[in-house]
Amino acid sequence: MKRVGVIGGGQLAWMMADAAQKLGVELIVQTPSVHDPAVSIAQETIFAPVDDASATEILAQKCDVITFENEFVNLNALSGLAQQGVCFRPKLEALAPLLDKYYQRCYLRDLGLPVPQFFALDEVENLKSKIEYLGFPVVLKSRRHGYDGQGTFIIQDFASLEQKLSDETTTQTLNQSLFLLEEFVPFERELAIIAARSVEGEIVTYPVVETQQEQQVCRRVIAPAEITPNQVAEIEAIAHTLLNSLEVVGIFGIELFLSADGKVLVNEIAPRTHNSGHFSLDACETSQFEQHLRAVCGFPLGNPALQCAGAVMVNLLGYENSHSDYQSQRQQIAEIPQAHVHWYGKTESRPGRKLGHVTVLLDNQNQESAYSIAHTIESIWYPR
Repeated sequence: MKRVGVIGGGQLAWMMADAAQKLGVELIVQTPSVHDPAVSIAQETIFAPVDDASATEILAQKCDVITFENEFVNLNALSGLAQQGVCFRPKLEALAPLLDKYYQRCYLRDLGLPVPQFFALDEVENLKSKIEYLGFPVVLKSRRHGYDGQGTFIIQDFASLEQKLSDETTTQTLNQSLFLLEEFVPFERELAIIAARSVEGEIVTYPVVETQQEQQVCRRVIAPAEITPNQVAEIEAIAHTLLNSLEVVGIFGIELFLSADGKVLVNEIAPRTHNSGHFSLDACETSQFEQHLRAVCGFPLGNPALQCAGAVMVNLLGYENSHSDYQSQRQQIAEIPQAHVHWYGKTESRPGRKLGHVTVLLDNQNQESAYSIAHTIESIWYPR
């Protein structure tokens, strides 16, 4: 498999470029805009929305295998192509239980994996008693198309829930079957693991990391997470169970909660490369992007181990509406020892948009020095 079609042309596809070159693989990208980051690195681009299956049919004629940069695809429309023999990795059946977050929760629960308590709004006759069972606050989530905190709301009381539902349904003609409700987990920390599975069924996992979110958007990642060996083993076992059950080929990002009493709960699954694995570009022998291409092309998987004691990754998020390229801030950040700045080349900044990230390699696993470096980066990046 030497010609890989990628559905989606954002920074996740853009970051596959170096790995593709190293492996002798050509990337052909389906993405809507000439300004999308991966357009600059693609061998060829098909300009169309990611859920346009007729464009994917054209993509399929130009490549050996198709993979996904995001999950905003139309599986029903793609299934006809799969029946005609188009090779999708991961296969469509592996994505099917995951794209709707309610079905994803059901799938994880039925696998025996630990998840927060949840229910779908469309199946609730006595909403008040259900919510009383969970207790406020509760989390209201869009079942489809939510990412980076979009479509996730923490609700403090019943009146706010009714208000939010009426706001959402009137502004977007949504209905209640587009939401799920789940218990709010008062976690001590948020964790994540990147795991890859090959065509032969071999699985490799990256170090478990701590992720720090603000307003449901990832701000920083610390690798490795400071957790017990038993917790690491439990999280690795969750990754093996999930990837083997779905017979995945490719990379998955698994986000988790660690509760104050040491319990691990699965939060969400991303069936693709993931923000929590960006540190691997600079800190690991094989990056998550190379690993994903290795898996989908049928190459042997690479070594996911850290090549340094630890790393801290900080997202460079937009904080204004602007067309600036923030050259002076990037230059200052690049001068931090062992810093690697990755700039996605987006032409427009807006609040919360991921414009780039920086990874700093650490000589020891000192959490305090990781926090200090993250604070330094953010004090340079964000206006006072």
